[in-house]
Amino acid sequence: MSGPAPASNPPPDPAAVLPGTVAPPPSFSDLTRERPFMQMWTARLFGTAASQMLLVAIGWHMYDLTGSAWDLGLVGLYQFVPALLLALLAGHIVDRHHRGRIVAACFAVQGLVALTLLLAVLEKHDSRALLLGLSLVLGAVRAFQMPAQQALTPLLVPPTMLSRAMAFSSAGMQGAIIGGPALGGLLFVAGMAVVYGASVAFFATACALVLRLRYAYTPAAREPVTLATVFAGVDFIWKRKPVLGAVSLDLFAVLLGGAVALLPIYAKDILHTGPWGLGLLRGAPAVGALVMSIALTRRPVERHIGRTLLMAIALFGLCMVVFGLSKSFIVSLIALAVSGGADMVNVVIRQTLVQLETPDAMRGRVSAVNSIFIGASNQLGEFESGATAALLGPVGSVVVGGVGTMLVALTWFRLFPSLAQRDRMTVARPAVPVAANSPGTM
Repeated sequence: MSGPAPASNPPPDPAAVLPGTVAPPPSFSDLTRERPFMQMWTARLFGTAASQMLLVAIGWHMYDLTGSAWDLGLVGLYQFVPALLLALLAGHIVDRHHRGRIVAACFAVQGLVALTLLLAVLEKHDSRALLLGLSLVLGAVRAFQMPAQQALTPLLVPPTMLSRAMAFSSAGMQGAIIGGPALGGLLFVAGMAVVYGASVAFFATACALVLRLRYAYTPAAREPVTLATVFAGVDFIWKRKPVLGAVSLDLFAVLLGGAVALLPIYAKDILHTGPWGLGLLRGAPAVGALVMSIALTRRPVERHIGRTLLMAIALFGLCMVVFGLSKSFIVSLIALAVSGGADMVNVVIRQTLVQLETPDAMRGRVSAVNSIFIGASNQLGEFESGATAALLGPVGSVVVGGVGTMLVALTWFRLFPSLAQRDRMTVARPAVPVAANSPGTM
């Protein structure tokens, strides 16, 4: 990746066929033959698993050092704040520089963080200040990595494969999110240094895979950093109603419908299961999301995507109502698993739609704004759940949030008709000669 590779054209779009013929829809096997995408998918799998192991290790490490729940909370806060503050600037940089190299650099920096912690443990130089300082670094890296990864995927597959690619990417990420902490927990038996060492190895593998990635790359015109260029993503989303509807729908749905913060209360006081039940409750949405992402990889949503998106959000809200009222542990697990599956439908359709509606030169900044919405909704959603639980009790908080989510879905049918009536991911556009899109490759 040290220099541009010989020029080559991107893979032909399966939709580009001779007049009078009908192109068969791309299959999953067609996707697996897209070598750059599969290479990036593998890199993200290693990187996400390493990130999950690292986060588990840092949390355990901090609590082991200080025994303070406040310090444990600070670890999360120190990662969230720089990710929020740097997001818009990061989006501008992603759109002006080589996205693959940005992703590789992010993996490399995280690997250096893990290596620093490994050496600190071995040399007995670990401290609270070191963990908090490195948490700031991880938060800053996240600001660049998320938009770079999201904006890179559409360059690796034809548009007709993007929905399937998003679903397959989500399946891999959910698997890594489930398996990463579990692997980290097993490695803890051999010691904290082993977990950090494994994270270093995983990040190094992810970085090496991205560095070897080759894809069609058009150098962007360099612009000075101004308020107009930094906030261009916000302006773009505001003017594109389908994109605004999709992004804001997820913001309000997560803000109102999240119940993760209240799961300890449900496990202890309502379902009476204890810590083992809490673990299963927390894992149920991820399992549902994993199953649904695999299903969407095999059979992606191709028609009535707007209606399907809004119905998935409404189903998510209904699941929250069922969970909130349930006194049965099995029913609660099923409700959470179904909510995870419904949310995955939302994620795949929304991310695919946003990427296809956004010109490549704007994808980094739009993805950065989207990452702000996701991060803010998760953090504020936990606060909203706690605040309403203090007023209405945990059951009232979850039920009201679920009803609110369903009302949001109904409201969005009227506020964003262009989104609700959207039939397919892509709309017909004038043909563009293939050669014009490939002045160089990575």
